[in-house]
Amino acid sequence: MTASTSQEGSGGALLPVGGLVPAARTQAGVGSMSDLRRRRYELAERVASLTWDLGGLAYEMAIRDHYRLDVIARRAAELQQADAQLGEVQRLLATAEAGIHGQCRSCGAVHSRGAAYCWHCGAPLIEEARPSVLHGDQPTV
Repeated sequence: MTASTSQEGSGGALLPVGGLVPAARTQAGVGSMSDLRRRRYELAERVASLTWDLGGLAYEMAIRDHYRLDVIARRAAELQQADAQLGEVQRLLATAEAGIHGQCRSCGAVHSRGAAYCWHCGAPLIEEARPSVLHGDQPTV
């Protein structure tokens, strides 16, 4: 298993880096929240299944008094990767559901949708629209 892809279930479906929805789909905004919720559900099922399997594996090894630490470590690493992906999807969903819209250009603090000024540094978040007259583009009459 490489750092950029992972196998999911026995189907062997490849996931993008981090196992998340591709950036082009989330930026388009079409179904991105539903895609993230679906992905969270799939990852939660996978984490539960891997946890169950790892526990069963440890139990089988214990009753046979024959431990294969390399096998346990491989399975634990797979579980850890799926759990990290789940955590990232949950973080993205929580951020989106909390109404966080972006970051301040001045200090980097997050701000909500519709905020006019940064709560942290006071910098304006909405660029002012100036009429073309102020820019030196005088209309000809």
